[in-house]
Amino acid sequence: MSLPNDPVRYNPRLVRLGMFGGGAGSSIGAAHRVAARFDGRFRLLAGAFSSDPMRSREFAATLDIDRDRRYGTWQELVQGEAGREDGVEVVSIMTPNNSHFAIARGLLEHGFDVMCDKPLTTRLDDALELHRVAQRSGLVFGVTYNYSGYPMVRHARFMVESGLLGEIRLVQVEHASGWASDLLEAQGHKQATWRTDPAIAGKSTVVGDLGTHAHHLVRFVTGLEVAELSAELSTIVPGRTSDDNAHIKLRLDNGARGLMWVSMVAVGHEHGQRLRVYGETGSIDWAQEHPNHLIHRPRDEPAQILSRGAPGLSPQAQDASRLWPGHPEGFLAAFANVYNDMADAVISRRSGAAWDSVSPMLPTTVDGVLGVKFVEAAVESDLEDGAWVDATAALS
Repeated sequence: MSLPNDPVRYNPRLVRLGMFGGGAGSSIGAAHRVAARFDGRFRLLAGAFSSDPMRSREFAATLDIDRDRRYGTWQELVQGEAGREDGVEVVSIMTPNNSHFAIARGLLEHGFDVMCDKPLTTRLDDALELHRVAQRSGLVFGVTYNYSGYPMVRHARFMVESGLLGEIRLVQVEHASGWASDLLEAQGHKQATWRTDPAIAGKSTVVGDLGTHAHHLVRFVTGLEVAELSAELSTIVPGRTSDDNAHIKLRLDNGARGLMWVSMVAVGHEHGQRLRVYGETGSIDWAQEHPNHLIHRPRDEPAQILSRGAPGLSPQAQDASRLWPGHPEGFLAAFANVYNDMADAVISRRSGAAWDSVSPMLPTTVDGVLGVKFVEAAVESDLEDGAWVDATAALS
């Protein structure tokens, strides 16, 4: 098992990090900062943490960021850091969805590597443009589909790649929580206010927020693409002006069939992400609320509960684990694995080597574009009364 003092995995060079968004009261901002420093791979040196310049600088002070690197806007950060010998190398974006495109493009154009929250953008054309700019620049562009960082998710991927399930036939995925079961946006709830506003969050609230995670999880584990979908998007909470629940049928590119349920109004669910994959010779079952266990059901054999950290797991799972067997390890550690992948890629690129082979599990603009396409396809299908819609995107 790789542990934090492993000299092979843990490169001693710190990556210089800047951040946009994620200021006071932001849970995702706190998650990013913990993940970035979890294994001592990054040093946070600069940031613009709020849309209000004064609040941004005040919050930066609480993080012990030097006074001249406490920026009021992302444009100030780009101008201030681009000319510094010790300027930040990678910048994380955790602002509302509709701001991702302009910020990310500006960073790429000034030579910064980028880590961006999902969804990549709110429009497919913008996502494709970011992909093209990133490809031309050769810069590293990561997207925080952080659930791919769980050790047992990586082991599930290994099992599929190794043929232990045979040809994949069925997929069942859900990301159902109950956090917005009430009309929180009418109460001034900050997260609910922008996450339920299509002008900020994008064309579909629930598919953009939760469905893109479920979509990436299916692709990451199975290695298959969603070729077509048929969607029904619903608004369950009275008075809400955006969708908050979705049922989506999937056709995968090998002929397999799938079902996705994503919801913000599943009362009693805390963070109900679950993936079940069924092949010719067995199936696997993983739930994010119990992340250290993966259930493997081989055909005509007793079910097996595989535990994180146990002997015999794949190298991918072992490398993503930090604690000894029996000790819980969860969300922040998984998030940190995506940041570790990013650090490896940035260090590799800046040393003149190819970075994509160093970090093959890092979600990139390819994953970001396909996530945005998935959202648009779901909206189109719903508008056409559940018609089957192409869910692929031309990435050339």
